[in-house]
Amino acid sequence: MKQQVEIKAHAIMITLPYQGHLNPFVDLAMQLASKGITVTFVHTQHAHHLITTSRHTPTSDIFSAAPHLDIRYATISDGFPLDFDRDLNWVDYWESLIRDFPSRVSDLVGDIISSSDPSLPPFLVADTFAAWPAMVAQKYNLLNVSFWTQPATEFAIDYHLHLLKQNGHYPPNKDDDEHVINYIPGVAPISTKDLMSHLQEADPTIAHEIVFRAFKEVVKADFILHNTVQELEPHTLSVLSQKQATYAIGPINFSTKTKTSVPIPKSLRHQVDCSKWLDARPRRSVLYISFGSIAQTNREVIQEIAHGLVVSGVSFIWVIRPQIVIDDGTDVLPAGFDEDVKDRGLVVPWCDQLAVLSSPAVGGFLTHCGWNSILESVWCGVPMICYPILYDQPTNRKLVVDDWKIGINLCNGESVCREEVAEKIKKVMSGEASDANLKEIRSKLHDAWSEDGSSHTNFDRFLKDLNHKI
Repeated sequence: MKQQVEIKAHAIMITLPYQGHLNPFVDLAMQLASKGITVTFVHTQHAHHLITTSRHTPTSDIFSAAPHLDIRYATISDGFPLDFDRDLNWVDYWESLIRDFPSRVSDLVGDIISSSDPSLPPFLVADTFAAWPAMVAQKYNLLNVSFWTQPATEFAIDYHLHLLKQNGHYPPNKDDDEHVINYIPGVAPISTKDLMSHLQEADPTIAHEIVFRAFKEVVKADFILHNTVQELEPHTLSVLSQKQATYAIGPINFSTKTKTSVPIPKSLRHQVDCSKWLDARPRRSVLYISFGSIAQTNREVIQEIAHGLVVSGVSFIWVIRPQIVIDDGTDVLPAGFDEDVKDRGLVVPWCDQLAVLSSPAVGGFLTHCGWNSILESVWCGVPMICYPILYDQPTNRKLVVDDWKIGINLCNGESVCREEVAEKIKKVMSGEASDANLKEIRSKLHDAWSEDGSSHTNFDRFLKDLNHKI
């Protein structure tokens, strides 16, 4: 039996107010607290408002379901009123997060420290994409823990942005053909078309500023935690560990110590319960479709997928959230779609994705390739049809389809056509697509948080190293 690692310290955790970042941060908080660490978890007031109203059971503390853990809960203003549309005005929002939010964080951290038990040394746990960790850590003399919620491969690419610049691959030339990049330490040769979207855009955007600022900050971190598994990206993690203290602790969402009798509320949207509908379906007969919480596509893509579903004859659950299409239209499905699919389809604005993927009725996942979605799909043994849209998703697709061979592409060209959609759906739902590889990768994820698994061991190593420096 492995000896439990427990340390007495105080983690001040501040996540970004987005679902893909929030989910692993909550689970990391639970894991730290299960090791005896006091945690102060900070949400923006807007994120707290969305979580509590989506459940129709407002609570001042989302961690009240875990009273056995010492997790304090706090909120901070992001500088905007609750009814401000942060998605529609995301450039203005992020410019403010970069310009104005750091001073608010600094003041809050100072207040938390001054009102906390002085016998518990505080340290900072912040999202790698935040613009303020190094400043706050230096001001209060805190150890700075950076938490990266995407694959290590993408961290390594952004970390070595200077090499892309030196080799003329960033910024990209609009007229350039596809190139293979084979000089980034720890990263296997990768096509320019498989780089993250901010590295494929020739014109600078707010996304560039967010990423570039983040990677100027992260070199000042004392520890870097990665929500990936050592066995999935061994070479990349090994190379990164030669630069800074690096620990693969994924999938943190499934770490064994985070289980509670009542789930901690994390969803920023109201979730439709699909369990009864799924329970009435045969095993592996349902395709689940979701493009995550942020990514937008165009109406034509949605309509071609809809026509492909009609042709395929497959049962499905399809998450079509508000603002999923760029033109913000409300009626995005083709005329007559409901009649064409009759009772074999369920269209919902949002749902508990893990609960759906865990259902025996689900046999495939058409996904935008967000990292949380990939981890959840692999954990549940559900093969993927990949349609990346932006951010980290093109690189995630490469890992899933080309490297690990646990999914297929939705389309072989740039355009989506209904015939190809129907063909790919039938291929995945027939069970012929990459089942053997999926079982192997799934085993690696499940083993990682076993008693002697790599993520369990790495997390304990992180705690020991933290305890040594704190």
